[in-house]
Amino acid sequence: MRRLAAVLLAFAANIPSAWADTLITTGMQPWETCAECHNLDGISAMARFPKLAGQKLGYLARQVRDIRDGRRRNDGGQMTATAAEFDDESLMRSAAYFAALAPPPPDASIATGSAEWRRGAALFRDGDAALGIERCGSCHDGAKPERADAPFLKAQHAAYLAKQLRDWRSGERRNDLSAAMPAIAAKLSDQDISALAAFLASQPRLPKSQGAQ
Repeated sequence: MRRLAAVLLAFAANIPSAWADTLITTGMQPWETCAECHNLDGISAMARFPKLAGQKLGYLARQVRDIRDGRRRNDGGQMTATAAEFDDESLMRSAAYFAALAPPPPDASIATGSAEWRRGAALFRDGDAALGIERCGSCHDGAKPERADAPFLKAQHAAYLAKQLRDWRSGERRNDLSAAMPAIAAKLSDQDISALAAFLASQPRLPKSQGAQ
């Protein structure tokens, strides 16, 4: 045992200082914790983590607050522990950081002009009167930043968008006080959800007049 202890102490003494420093979070900005999954530029690499860059400050703050306070639980618990560490000041500072970043570019790998893509475009711009589906753009159009409760959806991961719509439809996600999203999602088929997600992911987040990339 003494020999093993000596080996462990020798190993610990030779840990590179850069590695050791990564274990210390004192002095880190609150958004740097978020960046572990969402990246410092707010453009996450994996669809399970939404792109936060250029999103509305009020919307970002509310979602983290809802997760922290137990009103939103459809993320599989990935955010629960992290959100619990944020007080209101840190939460607002982080939301402001990501909101101020340049918005993500659209997904150029998505083929535009397909029947699915055209269906998604029609639902966003016009809705479907026959099915009682209101046009998504009435709340989520990037030209209406005053709707703080309605996030920008364009240039988001298609798979993330599809999951959120399915969760609204199933009731897994239910932190919409107006109850508008569950009612709308209930009218969407799986094909409609896929079409909307593909269209939205392929579009720039903000109009050119507002600095879209």
